[in-house]
Amino acid sequence: MARDKVTIQDIADALGISRNTASKALNGTKGIPDDTRNKVIKKAKEMKYKQFSFMEDDSKLSKSSKNIALLTENLPNTSHFGSTLISGLEKRISAEGYNLSIHIIRDIDQQSLSLPNNFDVSNVDGIICIELFNLEYSSLITSLGIPTIFIDCSAHVCFPEFQADVLLMENEHSTYLLTKKLIDGGYTTFGFVGDFNHCRSFNERWVGFNRALTESGIQLNLSQCVLEEDQYFFSSPSWADDRLKDMPELPSALVCANDYIAVNFMKALKNQNHSIPGDIVVCGFDNGPESKIIEPHLTTVHIYSNEMGVTAAEMLLSRISHPEQPHQVSHIYTKPIFRDSTPDII
Repeated sequence: MARDKVTIQDIADALGISRNTASKALNGTKGIPDDTRNKVIKKAKEMKYKQFSFMEDDSKLSKSSKNIALLTENLPNTSHFGSTLISGLEKRISAEGYNLSIHIIRDIDQQSLSLPNNFDVSNVDGIICIELFNLEYSSLITSLGIPTIFIDCSAHVCFPEFQADVLLMENEHSTYLLTKKLIDGGYTTFGFVGDFNHCRSFNERWVGFNRALTESGIQLNLSQCVLEEDQYFFSSPSWADDRLKDMPELPSALVCANDYIAVNFMKALKNQNHSIPGDIVVCGFDNGPESKIIEPHLTTVHIYSNEMGVTAAEMLLSRISHPEQPHQVSHIYTKPIFRDSTPDII
């Protein structure tokens, strides 16, 4: 099917240059020879590239627009750690005179590797990506040559090749600590619930969980885990019930990738007349509002969301000011919180 939307790749192909070079030329990035930049701009005009606002005075391209774009697949709701994170982030960048615009990345955008229609590449100084875990689409964003930070990212990122800063909550050690506490409390069979390929944070939690078991000489029984793709966890109200029924035998402890998953499996366990913590103990991750409402209250891990937002803003502002500095992969400490769903480790 013919495309009616010209992309940076089309411009690069027409000139026989790399996509990265074409992107940097269009965005006024330093280090691109003037003749190359002029050729790219000329070709973009000829091809009617609509995502680039051309100016009579090309020198204006390097001028700051004081705009930062937040790209996300799902806008976080008020119970998600991301909503507090965005609040902290916006306050920090506003203090430096930047505006924040939010752009939802639809499935069709990811499938066609297209930027949102309202995203103007020439009018953005920096990009923040939240809940954006498609590696191919992430590579499209980094190829734009615009300072970018990912808050969490694809589970399959290879950092030496990933041209962006990454900020995560600390995942591995907190999950390791929770699991080790359960082992020390006498629990001997364990299940992990969550798609460890969904995102980097889930993957790190899976790693911490397995490290605790390995160090203690405990063999993981995969039949006591629920590791399906993340989309299935939202597929139907009875999905968690069905997965529990599929287990030949319940483990003595469930370690869940986040609180949403933990709460849903706690409800499913209750539906099947299993006692928590009498028959099985459960822990989650995020310290969301639901963790304090569900009975028994859920053992979880607290994320310092507001502080993550401030740190993400500072990392991006630093990248905008110093685009050539080495990229960073940073973790913000998290704090395990022990509640009644795991009474032996309180």
